[in-house]
Amino acid sequence: MQDFMIIGGGIAGISAGARLSHLGRVTVLEREAALAYHASGRSAALFEESYGKPSVIALNRASNDYHATANGGVLSPRGLMLVGTAATGTAYRKDITDMSLDEITPQEAQALMPIINTDVVDRVAIDTSAWDIDTDLLIQNFAREIRSNGGQVITNAPVDAITRTAKGWQVTSGEQVYESTSLVNATGAWVDQIAQLAGITPLGFTPLRRSMARIPAPGDHDTSKWPMVFGAGEDWYCKPDAGALIVSPAEEDLCEPHDAWANDMVLAEGLARYEEHVTEPVTRLLSNWAGLRTFAPDRQLVLGRDKIDSNFIWCAGQGGYGFQTAPAASQLLADLVAGKSPDVAADIVSAVSPSRFSA
Repeated sequence: MQDFMIIGGGIAGISAGARLSHLGRVTVLEREAALAYHASGRSAALFEESYGKPSVIALNRASNDYHATANGGVLSPRGLMLVGTAATGTAYRKDITDMSLDEITPQEAQALMPIINTDVVDRVAIDTSAWDIDTDLLIQNFAREIRSNGGQVITNAPVDAITRTAKGWQVTSGEQVYESTSLVNATGAWVDQIAQLAGITPLGFTPLRRSMARIPAPGDHDTSKWPMVFGAGEDWYCKPDAGALIVSPAEEDLCEPHDAWANDMVLAEGLARYEEHVTEPVTRLLSNWAGLRTFAPDRQLVLGRDKIDSNFIWCAGQGGYGFQTAPAASQLLADLVAGKSPDVAADIVSAVSPSRFSA
């Protein structure tokens, strides 16, 4: 009998498991052959403190020290640049305000990223404090913490049935049956499906597809020191990736939970928006993929005990913020489960509580 059964081996489930492993015996079940296969493994992997709603920003800031120092840290310098044109001025100005960016000249931007087309891009802002996250290292650090505290992480373990028992929960995966006192739902796009399987009322999560293309280094430039670049209104972005460049149309298309793939037409439209801002055309793709970013109705995380069944614990709605919020979000979840006063402010606790969906 385990204390905590965690369904989902992405960043949400693995970080929650690491924190909860200090409170009791933990088992993490992941349906795929490897951890972080779906949304987590397809992340743009940027840590930008001012990105997201106020509750997300608070969790970002509370995660900063962990990202920078724990287990040697997982951050490396990247920087973020916002580019705008005369046609996107309103969205550009809103982004500057929302993300507290500093303006620079298009010529200064071109010095940072030589392919910026200064005939089109006439306004630029930057945040030099944005960082790359070593997502694989962060996942493995949390998984190692689970195991060092006597927990287990089991892959190739799809959940077939969940039964409420007098003592807690019984989870069937193939021929294996696992029992636990508490059940943690950290299944990303499948979070409402797992809730229904457990007899818990779904909260109305929406999985949204985001496509990505990997292209050769434009103009054979060395991209390693380029910042991540967003179009105003986040209608595209690009980011260096192992000597190449990843470009996304940044779409949010509603999907059923599934192993997502890129939409060719949407990808082409996004690449065209990117090309409007640069001097080097896209001549070929190295690869493409997609992930599902899953949000609660108010686009804030959902962390804590279910309002009806306190032994069902939500760890969901990370959307595009899972990695950057993981240290603080997982600690908040563990504090709530332990009945400990969280370090984050009370209004943040309320903003992410499942009880906010009460009728």
